[in-house]
Formats: sequence, C-alpha cells, structure tokens
Amino acid sequence: MKPIAILQHETTQGPGVLLDHLESRHLPYQLILPALDGGVPLSARDYSGIVVLGSDHSVNDPVLWIERERRLLQDAIQRHIPVLGHCFGAQMLARALGARVERNPCPNIGWSQVWSSPQAQRLMGMPRRAMLFNWHYDTFQIPNGATRTLSGSHCLNKGFRLGPHWAFQGHLEVTADSIRRWCASGRQELLDARGPAVQNEAQILAQLPEHIGALHAIAARAYQRWTDQLSGTKSVAEQTIYMPSLYAGR
Repeated sequence: MKPIAILQHETTQGPGVLLDHLESRHLPYQLILPALDGGVPLSARDYSGIVVLGSDHSVNDPVLWIERERRLLQDAIQRHIPVLGHCFGAQMLARALGARVERNPCPNIGWSQVWSSPQAQRLMGMPRRAMLFNWHYDTFQIPNGATRTLSGSHCLNKGFRLGPHWAFQGHLEVTADSIRRWCASGRQELLDARGPAVQNEAQILAQLPEHIGALHAIAARAYQRWTDQLSGTKSVAEQTIYMPSLYAGR
C-alpha cells in the first residue's frame, strides 16, 4: 500500500489521534511539513490518500507553499485519491475544488455544536449532533457537486463531502494535551478574540475530559470510514513512517 501523506503546518496542530488510528491498523504514512521547508509533492500519485491539517495561515494568503498545496490537492482529486481536510485543510480542499473561502461573520473558537446530515450519519459514522473543537476565522462555500455534511449555528458550512473527499471545518484530531498547548500558545489571541462563538481558555478547558472522550469516539468512526476507501487498506502488513522530531508532538 502506498503511504498516506499528512500535511502538517504548525507545531501545535499535529496529527493527534489520527496517528493512533493509522498505527493501530498498520497503515503507512508520511509526514510532510510544507510551511517549514516549502516541500510539497508535485503529484499525489505516490500516495493512497492525502490528509491536510490546520494552519495559522489563511488559504488566501499569497504564500508559495499554499499554492503548491492547492495544486497537489487538485492532482489528488483528478486521480481519485481521497483527501481529508481539517479546518485549514477543509478550506484548502474547498479552494482546490473551485469554491470560495472568505471571512466568517464571526470567529469560531472553542467547543461548539454541529448538526450532521443524514448522509454524514450514514456514510461517515457521524452522530446527529456533535461537539467539535474549532479555531478558525474563515469559512468555505460548498463546492459544486459536493454535499454539506455538517452545519453550525455561527458557521453554516462546517463540513462537506464529494465522493471520497471529506472536509471538516473543525478538529477531530486534537488531544487534551494539544488543546492545552494550543491555548497556552494562543493566550493573547484568546484575549483579543470577540464574538458569540468565541470561548475563553477557562471555558475551553472546563469540561475537557468529557469533550475529548466524545470527540475521540467520533474521530474513530470517521477515520475508519475514510481509510476504508483507500486502496490496499485491507491487506497492508507493514508501515513506513517519517516523523521529524521538530513536529513530533501530537
């Protein structure tokens, strides 16, 4: 089986429980760090799937690695190689499919409820309602041909699906430790952010064990359904792992 490419952009936004899923099923993966060295593969042909994680950047920033990443996703889509986007990654997938990404009416930071479509419940294993962890200022339009899978009160488009390509405008991958680190590194940002969908650090951490437990159950089902689509997942016996120590934190 070809490895799954994981594109990580920030030290505080690692693959988290996604790695637990891949390693427990002996699925090979390769960690790629576009924002660190600009190194983005020119083609998706060497991968069985592409996972795109979050970033402090906007997908509309005029940065070379963002443009290269968009082209990689377009290549994956043309080759029918499944893409899974988290937050910034969801916006990148939307942009690669020709949809607009623009400022949401208000920031969405912290825990908030989303509602799942019947398709998301049936095909992606999502519950009818879920609490997701969020940290974003932008939102995407639903690409042509895609179906909205998740919706929220303060951000309508919280997810979409187009065949094997799934977008989550939130973070399924986070762990309790990564959220604590994120809050610590973004403490000033939390103090400055304003709006009806913004939680402060105390609110984010108040029920962390309960929220994380429920989120991990959702992530386990969603990641299983997504990786089931990958070519060769039923027979892989070995894994090839590239994990640079700088970004090793989950």
